[in-house]
Amino acid sequence: METHNAAEGDIWNALRTVIDPEIGLDIVTLGLVYDVAVDTDSAVPGDTIHVTHTLTTPGCPMERVITSGIRAAVGRVPGVVAVETNLVWDPMWHSGMIAPGAW
Repeated sequence: METHNAAEGDIWNALRTVIDPEIGLDIVTLGLVYDVAVDTDSAVPGDTIHVTHTLTTPGCPMERVITSGIRAAVGRVPGVVAVETNLVWDPMWHSGMIAPGAW
């Protein structure tokens, strides 16, 4: 049985394709992604990816769009068999988290 492992860099690149439709920037540039963890279980071919992220505000109307975008984009990375998202509010997002020069 062949096992494929997802490269963390490929996962971050995939996350850069997820755009916050209200702001028009990707979620990595916005600083919305706090952590990416690759869970490699040798008994299962492929990896489960855990993405910890936030939104610009609690109750953001784009929550489903962004979360679905994360799952879809990361799910297309070779070697990924599952994507789990964890929406957190600590630390709270603020505009200082946007990558320098993004505006």
